[in-house]
Amino acid sequence: MGTTQGKVLRYGRDWGEAIFQTVMGIRGLMSFVEDHSNEFFTDLKLRDTKIIIDGYALFHRLCFSSDLDLQYGGDYDSFADVVQKFFESLFACKICPYVVLDGGCDISDKKLTTLKDRAREKIQMAHSLSVGSGGYVCPLLIREVFIQVLNRLQVPFVQCFSEADRDIMTLANHWNCPVLSSDSDFCIFDLKGGFCPLNSFQWRNVSTIKGTGDRYIPAKCFSLDALCRHFSNMNKALLPLLAVLCGNDHVNLPVVETFLSKVRLPPGAAGSKGRRHHRVLGLLNWLSHFAGPAEALNQVLKQLPKKSRGDVRELLCCSMEEYLQSQVKLQDFFQHGAYSCPDACGLGLPQWVLAALARGQLSPFISDALVLRRTILHTQVENMQQPNAHRVSLPIRQVIYGLLANASPRLEDTSGNAPPPQPLAFREVERFHKNIKTSIVAAVELPKDHCDLSRLTELSVASRQALLLEALKVRPAVLDPVPASLKLPIAVSCYWLQQAEAKVRLHHLQALLLGMLLGPLRTVAHGPDEAGQRWVGALALCEELQGARAPPGPGLDLDAAHTFCQWQCCLQMGLYLNQLLAAPLLEPDLTCVYSGSLAHGLCRRLLTSASAEGLLRGCPEAQQLYECLIHATRSCAPAELFLPKSKSNSKKKRQKKQGSSGSKNRVGAISDMGNWYEGGNRFGLLMVENLEGCMEASELA
Repeated sequence: MGTTQGKVLRYGRDWGEAIFQTVMGIRGLMSFVEDHSNEFFTDLKLRDTKIIIDGYALFHRLCFSSDLDLQYGGDYDSFADVVQKFFESLFACKICPYVVLDGGCDISDKKLTTLKDRAREKIQMAHSLSVGSGGYVCPLLIREVFIQVLNRLQVPFVQCFSEADRDIMTLANHWNCPVLSSDSDFCIFDLKGGFCPLNSFQWRNVSTIKGTGDRYIPAKCFSLDALCRHFSNMNKALLPLLAVLCGNDHVNLPVVETFLSKVRLPPGAAGSKGRRHHRVLGLLNWLSHFAGPAEALNQVLKQLPKKSRGDVRELLCCSMEEYLQSQVKLQDFFQHGAYSCPDACGLGLPQWVLAALARGQLSPFISDALVLRRTILHTQVENMQQPNAHRVSLPIRQVIYGLLANASPRLEDTSGNAPPPQPLAFREVERFHKNIKTSIVAAVELPKDHCDLSRLTELSVASRQALLLEALKVRPAVLDPVPASLKLPIAVSCYWLQQAEAKVRLHHLQALLLGMLLGPLRTVAHGPDEAGQRWVGALALCEELQGARAPPGPGLDLDAAHTFCQWQCCLQMGLYLNQLLAAPLLEPDLTCVYSGSLAHGLCRRLLTSASAEGLLRGCPEAQQLYECLIHATRSCAPAELFLPKSKSNSKKKRQKKQGSSGSKNRVGAISDMGNWYEGGNRFGLLMVENLEGCMEASELA
């Protein structure tokens, strides 16, 4: 176990509980049933079957239990390798996986309070990681990398319109196959094929049946029938009430605590492990005395003040309905490529948007912005003393919001929350120091031909690409020499270099660009030996870069970490905007674009002993590609970035004395480049004004 993981363990009783704390569900239930595994679980030799996989739970589990970097912003190549090995284990055992991913938030936004609580917890963990302690924070682009690997391996998957749990249960029962997840909600669902928790799914330990040679994965399967038998053959229909009384993602009412303080739990409950186990065991014993949920619910309400009983009954009943079968038939998607979602159909969204969401070609971020006019910006391991890293990508998000602002009149007032005060306003939940706040952000007003979301994909590729590059403040000619697979990352890097908040140093840029060489180098190094010396040079440089990775542990350079977090925020929003515009630029393979430990390790080398040119001397092809990338980004960078340190410092002093800004000077072959950015951008001025207004309109969440 690596250093980081060893420290991370202090956040949970063990891996199972720690992962469970990250994946939403019913408080205390998973650890309770696992502590009684002999009573409630059966051993399985899983092979030759379909299996429905909770995608959200899986990528969290693989990220947190594989000794991967969590401190430097993500080693996406290493994560992709783990995901590939996981599915290769399934294929070896003739297990057919179907991955189901959560989509955006529910139209009612009823989990917003829970999501804000999770965001605060993530900020504390990110801070802990930033100072060299433990914590669980998924790298920013981990979901996108997961989807790219699924596509590459041709693993069938679907992205639901909102939360996936009920749709997973309904599909699994339709196919009579097990569910693989870490979410304790699946202990409540009545699953015909059973529920296999991820932490007892031994995919790294593929075994062989003697005699037949058939391969299988050892697993444990939770038995709802065994749980009910253990508690006096209680009615399964009572279990949804157990979920809401224990506290899940939908219900956390003070009045429930009032009930629990008044009801006399059966003897023996106090001897269980911890307060949550006490609650789970006591409630199971108590519920087992009732014939059905109606009788038990009446007893709950009797413990509450009369004035609140009606509202509480309605809320508890609605929450219990979350455990009923879904109307969605995901089998239609896996068999025919499309499915109908009643919640989505009533919103009047363009059909191409619904199809792209289902295929994972649009992010839940887009869905939340469309349906709720509210997004959540996830915290990274960044400098908590600095403004949150997402601020640097605000102008890109404003363009995204501008494209979504007039999607459908039926989207007005869909959420129970008060709508934003302006018609083109969106709410963003973001980090503010070590807490969260909600900011009001104005969308950019776009030209009329870009305002109709239903016809956006009908625009020419050239028109959509022009809008993308304009948002990223890059001239098309800058990208002409850049390989197609790197055009979007380089365009994003050009945008990042122009942001005053991104205090980029030359070694930051060089480290990023050197990291982008690793993908092409691996292709050459692991390919056929056709060119002799070319292969030797690529292999040597590949090994040199791999050896440059920073080890886990204390000593994180917070300035570099924050700068790279800002770059990832720009890449994330550049990726989302490119997807929304139907990919006018090729979507890059993220595993070849960024590795956190490599970027930080190269930073250290470039600051101490090595130079970029020296590292590349033995591989002319890599040197040529690097020079192409550095030339493209140089055209958009502040002039002082490429000056020797002494000259750069003296130039800053002169600029300060003259009251001038470094952003007025750009290096490049075209002298009017700066003017193009400042005057030629149709919505550049609006972006600046909205950025200033946004901070004035902010409020603590």
